[in-house]
Amino acid sequence: MKIALDAMGGDRAPLDIIDGAAEAAAAGAGRFTIVLVGRREEIERHIAESALPTDHLEIVHASEAVGMSESPATAIRRKKDSSIAVATRLHREGAVEAVVSAGNTGAAVASALLSLGRIPGIDRPAIAILYPSRNGGTIVLDGGANAECLPVHLEQFALMGSAYAELFLGRTNPRIGLLSIGEEPSKGNDLTREAHRRIAASGLNFAGNVEGRDVISGTVDVVVTDGFVGNVLLKFAESIVSYVGTLLREGIEDSLLARAGALLMRPAFSHMKRTLDYAEYGGMPLLGVDGVMIIGHGGSSAKAVRNAVLAAERFVLNGVNRRIKEKVGGTGS
Repeated sequence: MKIALDAMGGDRAPLDIIDGAAEAAAAGAGRFTIVLVGRREEIERHIAESALPTDHLEIVHASEAVGMSESPATAIRRKKDSSIAVATRLHREGAVEAVVSAGNTGAAVASALLSLGRIPGIDRPAIAILYPSRNGGTIVLDGGANAECLPVHLEQFALMGSAYAELFLGRTNPRIGLLSIGEEPSKGNDLTREAHRRIAASGLNFAGNVEGRDVISGTVDVVVTDGFVGNVLLKFAESIVSYVGTLLREGIEDSLLARAGALLMRPAFSHMKRTLDYAEYGGMPLLGVDGVMIIGHGGSSAKAVRNAVLAAERFVLNGVNRRIKEKVGGTGS
C-alpha cells in the first residue's frame, strides 16, 4: 500500500508533517510506503538535518502549496502543482491508495472532488468526526464540508455514517440520530423535519432526533447534521477540552494538597488526556468521495500525522467505500 501525505499542508508544515511521516513509517513496519508530496528540496533538507530514517518513504515534487487562509476554489484553480492537487492526482492515477492532508480543509475537499469524484448515489461528501463517548465513540457528520444542506444530503450522510460505524467501530446495525433541538419529530427547522421523514423511511436503524448531549452520552452510534452545525460543534468541543485542562492545571498548582492528590490521580489524568486528545485519532475521513481522503487538524503534531496515516491504512483495509456503495446501491471498485 502507498499513502500520499501532503507535506506542505498544515500550521506546522513541512517539519512536523515529515516527522510524523517518519514515525508512521516506523509504526507501519513495512505494511505501507508514505509518499511525501511537496517541495523536494525542503523535504530532503529536513530529513537530512534531523537524520530521519528514510525506509518506506518516497518523495514526489510539488512546487506550490495552498495556504491555510487561501480561498479553496481559487487555490485549486490556480495552483495546479500544489501539494494537495498533486497528491489527489496520484490517487486518481492509482499510484497511491489514500491521501492524508492537514492543510486547508476546503482545498482538500475541492481537490478530492475534482480528482476522485463522488461515489455513485452520493451528492455531497461529508467529514466524519469521531467523538469519545460512553459507548466507545460516536461518529458525527458532516463536520464542515457542507455549510448548507438539503434533506436528501442528510439522508446520505446517515447511510455513509452507518457504513463507517459498522466497519470502523465494529457496530452491528448502528443506531442513527438526527441532531435537532428536541426529540420529537416535529422539533427543529424545515431541514431537520424533512430529513427526519427521509431517514425514518430509509431502512436504517434510526433512533430519531437527538440533542447535543447525546453526542457523548453514547445514546446513538452516528449523529447526522449539516456541516455548519457540525463544525460549530467541533470547535466548541475543542475549546471545552482546552478549558478543562486549564482548570485542572490551575487547581493543582494552587494547592499543595491538590498537587499531592494529582500524583495519585496521574493514571486517570493520562487516560482522560488520551481520550480527549485529537492527536490520538489523527484525522477525519471525507466520506462520499470515490477514494480515500483523511483530513487532519490544521495544528497537527507529528503524533497526529502519524495517527492520520494509520487511520488511512485502516480505512483502505476495512473497505469502507465498498460498504458505502453497497448501502447506496452504487457501483464501482
